Amino acid sequence: MHHVPRNTITPTTPCPCGLDATYGDCCGAFHEGAKQAPTAERLMRSRYSAFAVGDTAYLLRTWHSTTRPPSLDLDPTVRWTGLEILATSAGTAFHQEGTVEFRAHCVVRGHEDAQHELSRFVRENGAWVYVDAV
Repeated sequence: MHHVPRNTITPTTPCPCGLDATYGDCCGAFHEGAKQAPTAERLMRSRYSAFAVGDTAYLLRTWHSTTRPPSLDLDPTVRWTGLEILATSAGTAFHQEGTVEFRAHCVVRGHEDAQHELSRFVRENGAWVYVDAV
C-alpha cells in the first residue's frame, strides 16, 4: 500500500487549503498561533489544512467550547487531497456567526472519497471557532 507521509507539507509547499500561498504564509501562520483567521471561511480552510497536516491541537483549539470533544484521533489512512468551498453566508470580519458549505476530497486506503458539510461558525472570545455541522 502506497502511503504519502503527512510531513510532505512544509512552510514552503503550497497550502493544502487551496489558496494561492505557501503553507507557512497561509494556514501555517494560524496553526502556529501567529495569526487568527479573519473570517469563517479562512477558519474552515485552516481547519481543513490542520486535518491535512495532522494538527489535532489546532482543531481542538478552534472548536467551540460547548461542542468540542475531549480528544481527537485522526485516521492515519486518510490523505486529504483538495478542498472546494461551495457557499458561504455571513462569517466576515463584521459578523458574529456564519456558515461555510464545503466538499473536502480525500483518499482512504486507495479509494477516492469526499466529505460534504455545511459547517456553522461563531465567534468565541473574539475568535472564529467551529460549532457543528448544520
